[in-house]
Amino acid sequence: MSTPVQIKVLVPGNHLMVDLLGQRDEFLRLIEASFPVGIVVRGNEITITGAPEDSERVGRLFEELVVLLEHGHRLDADGLGRAIEMLEADERPTDVLNTEVVRGRRSVRARTAGQKRYVDAVRSHTVTFAIGPAGTGKSYLAVALAVQALQAKEVHRIILTRPAVEAGERLGFLPGDLLAKVDPYLRPLYDALYDMLEPDAVSRLMDRGVIEVAPLAFMRGRTLNESFIILDEAQNTTFEQMKMFLTRIGFGSRVVVTGDVTQIDLSDGPQRSGLLSVRDVLGDVDGVAFVELSSRDVVRARIVQDIVDAYQRSGPR
Repeated sequence: MSTPVQIKVLVPGNHLMVDLLGQRDEFLRLIEASFPVGIVVRGNEITITGAPEDSERVGRLFEELVVLLEHGHRLDADGLGRAIEMLEADERPTDVLNTEVVRGRRSVRARTAGQKRYVDAVRSHTVTFAIGPAGTGKSYLAVALAVQALQAKEVHRIILTRPAVEAGERLGFLPGDLLAKVDPYLRPLYDALYDMLEPDAVSRLMDRGVIEVAPLAFMRGRTLNESFIILDEAQNTTFEQMKMFLTRIGFGSRVVVTGDVTQIDLSDGPQRSGLLSVRDVLGDVDGVAFVELSSRDVVRARIVQDIVDAYQRSGPR
């Protein structure tokens, strides 16, 4: 059994100490419940007592949290839980959580190690496939990266597209032309745009064709140059549709393809999904990256992560 050691962490400033420990020491209690150590706070000094490995890890956690607070992060219970998970996986929370994607109406940062891998992959590859369950930020981060690339003048336009697999009975009863009918299915992409840009700016950019939101069928026959192109809900593309989409890529363009292979809605069966086969086809192609996100990367309410895990354990029905 290891001899207990003591590690001391000095926190600069009373205002940081309040944010670090939480209201009524809420965050302190969460840390104590996560590690087999004793923690004593006196003034601006935190003393951690326990086995060497545990004490060092908790000491690093406090140091990382202090740096995050100094960079303007606001600590909450979910964020602290993710930081603890990162430390347990030998990842540095500051490396992940200080990864800023876009700054504007709303600052967007990576919030998990998987999201950081995703952001890094998009920035260093021509085509990136992000595959994972609901709530992992696949679409949201893709739109944020597109806005950042447009603001940096790396591309001249953003194109957002999704397959309209519901283009059968239910869609047919909706009023309006095809664009009006598929608009509800494109709404999550609009929502992400409005989070990052002023509504008037989005309208102006759409009127000028700088931002285009359209069903996948509208991509056929086009060559898309100097564009940031996002294909969302790609699990609902067929093999042929995926090939058609990927061969639209022109010079100076970047592509992000997102999807969840557990939510395939194709009427002729999941085996027809172009997302399921694309890794076998493109796995050895330079400039193409595949990022797998998991329940650990879910950034919605904690119960969503638990739901994803429960469905994965239950298997297909």
